[in-house]
Amino acid sequence: MDVVAVIGLGNIAKRHRANIRKMFPGCQIVAMPSSNRHVSEDVPDADIVVKNINELLAYTPELVIVASPATFHQQHALPFIGLNVPTIIEKPLSHCSLEAEQIVTATHECSSDIIVGYCLRFLPSTQVVRKLIDTGKIGKIYNVYAEVGQYLPDWRPSIDFRNSVSAKKSLGGGALLELSHELDYLAFLFGSEFQFKHAILRKSAELGLDVEDLVDVAFCFNEEVVCNLHMDFLQKMPQRFCRLIGSDGRIEWDLLENKVVSYTSEGECVEYNSPSWDKNEMYIALIDSLIKKDSLSGVSPATVVEASRIVSFIETIKNKAIWMS
Repeated sequence: MDVVAVIGLGNIAKRHRANIRKMFPGCQIVAMPSSNRHVSEDVPDADIVVKNINELLAYTPELVIVASPATFHQQHALPFIGLNVPTIIEKPLSHCSLEAEQIVTATHECSSDIIVGYCLRFLPSTQVVRKLIDTGKIGKIYNVYAEVGQYLPDWRPSIDFRNSVSAKKSLGGGALLELSHELDYLAFLFGSEFQFKHAILRKSAELGLDVEDLVDVAFCFNEEVVCNLHMDFLQKMPQRFCRLIGSDGRIEWDLLENKVVSYTSEGECVEYNSPSWDKNEMYIALIDSLIKKDSLSGVSPATVVEASRIVSFIETIKNKAIWMS
């Protein structure tokens, strides 16, 4: 690997540049801001900083990571997809289904792999839960309760949260798009055909945003597995948790603690518990899955088709939800 491009200068782009430097110490890393502007500040782990796509194309990167705001994903990814450059597009695939579908269409004519950065697939406890489902540990799955909550002002302490991508509708913000990892891991476990049932979206007085910061959605997979999903930007103590209820027991999965516990007629069983596992390994495995086409964990990354279905489902939720203030 000689040249890698990372588009975007935010936290996730910074992580990707550091990981590329670690994985390919001799490669040249070219960074580009989301908007066409001159960058005066130092950009960590970047050998070159360019202003726009044309300048970036001149370096003929062998790998591109699109880590700009979701509203820019289509315009930043398409030039490289058209040139058959392996590309990782950060989640969500786009802020709207129209542009997501345009990315999908472009990949149909592309000979290189294009994947989406849903990294929770590479969390070891995710693999444990999937195996427990596949082996029938708790029998037929009837209900799933998933919850994710994080206090938005704590995400990026160095900036005013009101100016962050997560807080701005114009940049593809809001809890549904920003926390869409939950929709991906649920689809990874149960299939990607979401069947909408009910939703309530709220904009709390605490944050005063123009996007939803409280989300409650009920949906199904195959009219069999009923899922209740809660997302919010308000919880001071972060939480990422999932409970699965089946005919023969239940599974309690703490994604932050990387822990899985099953409860059946045989009693309680700690299936997996590794809270100290370095979660940065998820991001390395994501890159590895594209470069080697054989992830360190043996997990298939999210495809643009799968990620496009999530964008479409989020649009369905927003269009059909009850909005409460």
